[in-house]
Amino acid sequence: MCLKNIVFKRSLSVILLVFLLASCGISKSLHDLPNVSGYNNAIPERIKTSDSTFIIGDNRLNKNKQGLWELYVEGDPLERGLITGSLTQELFNKQERIFLSKVNDFVPSKTKQALLRKFLAWFNRKMYLHIPEEFKAEIYGLSKYASSDFNNIANPYLRVLYLHGAHDIGHALQDLALVGCSSFAAWGDKTEDGHLLIGRNFDFYAGDDFAKEKIIAFVNPTEGHKFMSVTWGGMIGVVSGMNEHGLTVTINAGKSKIPLIAKTPISILNREILQYASNIDEAITIAKKRQVFVSESICIGSAKDKKAIIIEVSPENFGIYDVPNSNQLICSNHFQSDAYSDDKKNREHKIESHSQYRYQRMEELLGQQQRITPQIAVDILRNKEGLQNKNIGFGNEKALNQLLAHHAIVFKPEQRLVWVSSNPYQLGAFVAYNLNEVFKNPDKNLLANTELTIEKDRFQFSKAYRDYEIYRKLSHQIKSSIKKDEAVSPTTISNLLKSNPEYWEGYYIIGEYYYKKGYLTAALNIFKTAKTKEITTVPDERNVDLYIKKLKRKLNL
Repeated sequence: MCLKNIVFKRSLSVILLVFLLASCGISKSLHDLPNVSGYNNAIPERIKTSDSTFIIGDNRLNKNKQGLWELYVEGDPLERGLITGSLTQELFNKQERIFLSKVNDFVPSKTKQALLRKFLAWFNRKMYLHIPEEFKAEIYGLSKYASSDFNNIANPYLRVLYLHGAHDIGHALQDLALVGCSSFAAWGDKTEDGHLLIGRNFDFYAGDDFAKEKIIAFVNPTEGHKFMSVTWGGMIGVVSGMNEHGLTVTINAGKSKIPLIAKTPISILNREILQYASNIDEAITIAKKRQVFVSESICIGSAKDKKAIIIEVSPENFGIYDVPNSNQLICSNHFQSDAYSDDKKNREHKIESHSQYRYQRMEELLGQQQRITPQIAVDILRNKEGLQNKNIGFGNEKALNQLLAHHAIVFKPEQRLVWVSSNPYQLGAFVAYNLNEVFKNPDKNLLANTELTIEKDRFQFSKAYRDYEIYRKLSHQIKSSIKKDEAVSPTTISNLLKSNPEYWEGYYIIGEYYYKKGYLTAALNIFKTAKTKEITTVPDERNVDLYIKKLKRKLNL
């Protein structure tokens, strides 16, 4: 039930349903189309200078040698949306296809779709009231370049608007922490030069194809602060970013009660903070005025304040976690402020999930370093071992590097420096950018600071990495065979277990296969082997124990 890939499938199916069905059922919101009459709605034609470079006036999209798309956009809200849509149209349409092409696979029943459509239309009925007009105008401009292939689902504006809340809604309805991120900050005598340094993994997995085309967006709005963020086609919200004042924003999912209505998507709140806050107090003020509908830890780093804090938001509570007498801050997926000290769900999540384990691992790795540098921060984000360097198998969610991250990022806010990982996962080179240089000379073909690039992880060229990719392929194949009640050859089973021998999940998968095939003794033995490995969560361990108990009963043991 709690295996990573099962969770992913359940989670993504909910997200896709929300995206499809909520959009279908919100025709009443059409009267709320943003008023864009005061904005520039005429933009120049896009000029394509190569397969990887596109230009509109002073705006451009370019793919660097590490495979990251670098986007520079300026203008008023509508103008930014139109230009972003035009420059990234192919990337935008690709992301839509990735999401929507899977809907029928996950939810083939038209009856279930009809029932959920009614519920989700009601659930989303007031989301548009909680999104600032500026961002709705930008989304409206962006939507002009949405694919026409899905107009039968909903009009483009609604599709793009609700895409920004898809993660939140999936999180809310399933009560799942879809984004199991890890982040940390250090400053003062904990860093090499005494300046603030922040690192984070964004462990959001929506399929391999989804993470292939990352966009590093540099935005110069007519109002508010210039900023950068790591994003993807069709997304103006922010999950990781820094503005021209050295204020950074990253998010880590948490737990709370399931809400009854959609409100401000967390990525939109983060965008507002990044565009309009220059210090911690201003970020807190913005966060307090918005009503969210999922629980999130928002890590705020500030060059002006020379430290980082965590804003903890949920539908019914608000907290600030600050460590005034410390030189570091750690954040995983549970709340730490006094405001949530009596929160039952948060306490249970801390005990039963892998959040506390990753928190302790970050404490351990930071404690081993007298002073943190960008290279050391990257090494920590890439770490694949468990506590005390235990081999817990590759892909284990107890590891900081779960080998599924959409991206990893390192900030030096006081210098306006940022490093963004390239594929695969966070194993590729971390490409460096200096925001002062980018916004001073945005017309340059190459926005990256190549001299500061952090080299790729050699692990991606190792036999262990090749074996892990074999494991991923075989695990998907065997799960599909189990679902279809097909036979799996002994060679395939052996290859799965050999390819990632310390990861408990492989033994669990084969145990399920043996159990369903009636190979009870073999199933019992392999579930016992799974128990000797580092199992990810308490619910996972309960599932293994339950199988062992059932098998012993069936075998009269």
